[in-house]
Parts: sequence; C-alpha cells; structure tokens
Amino acid sequence: MHQLLLFASGKGSNVQAIIDYFSAGEKARVALIVCNNPAAGVLDIAKKHNIPTLLTDRVGFRDPEFVSKLASYNPSLLVLAGFLWKVPEGIVQAFAGKIINIHPALLPKYGGKGMYGAHVHDAVIAAGDKESGITIHFVNEHYDEGAVIVQATCALMPNDDALSLAAKVHQLEHYFFPRTIEFLLDQLQAQ
Repeated sequence: MHQLLLFASGKGSNVQAIIDYFSAGEKARVALIVCNNPAAGVLDIAKKHNIPTLLTDRVGFRDPEFVSKLASYNPSLLVLAGFLWKVPEGIVQAFAGKIINIHPALLPKYGGKGMYGAHVHDAVIAAGDKESGITIHFVNEHYDEGAVIVQATCALMPNDDALSLAAKVHQLEHYFFPRTIEFLLDQLQAQ
C-alpha cells in the first residue's frame, strides 16, 4: 500500500477530500500529516482519523533530521494540500519527482510567494479574467514553477467575488486532487 504524507497549514479541506477518496480502497493511506500551524483545523482532521501528525517550525523544517523523519515513512508521494511554506531544497532533492502541490489558479499566472487563497482569487478578479481554476504540479526549488501535471478550469461570472470563486476552485480541487494522486500512484506502480 502506498504511503502518502500530506502537508497542510489551514482547515484541511483538501486533506479531508484525499482521506475520503482513499479510505475505501487498498491503494494508499495517509501515513502522516505535516503542519506548520498549531491552530490549524487540519490537526482536528488528523485526530478524527487517527493519523499521526508532525508539527514543525521554520528551523525544524530545514533541519536535515526532518528529511530522515519523512523518509522513515517510505512515502510514495509528499502532497502539499494547502501548505503555505516553500519546501526547502534538502527535501526537494531527497524526494525529487515525488512532491506535488495544488495551486488555486492557472499557473504560471498568479503564482509565487504570497499568492494563496483569497489573494489569488482577488488578483484573478481584479485582472478581469474570464476563467480561473487549479494547477496540480510537481514541486521544485521555486514557488509554483514545477512541471504541471493537471489544470482544470472554471468560468468567472460578472457577479463573482473572491468567496464565490473560492467555492468553485475548491470544488475543482476536491474532485481532481485525489484522482491525480491516484493516477500518479498508478504510474509509480507501472515503473
């Protein structure tokens, strides 16, 4: 069975969608949830599902021992599901090709440092774009610049605001993220 390590900083709605998707089968299980926010709702999700957590600060996140802790789970994928910190180079190198992220916009637009959540949705609306969506991509040493795996779009209506756009984007995330993870796991199995 594949081991997934999920990284999140907030409520954890994508984490919940991934747990729900894989809970019925034997393909994968969430082995650990890594969090950088001691008040994050995702920690309640972990507790509810009896999933171990690893709370980290900026110093611990960059410690070489952190890589060893992650490696001890023998993960098939590290999944950034609303994790707001840039992944240190040591982790990127140790798990090259095995770290994915979901971004609430159509990269390369609206990516980079500080572009998350409502900041992204406000920028999309302010630009007058006719569509937005999600990008699931591999993680490299730069914010939101890794190879794109999947993009999915939604139309913007004239009355959309950041909140309504966020709802549309979350719907795309919750549908496409678990299925993209499954696809990648199938690809790993075939190798």
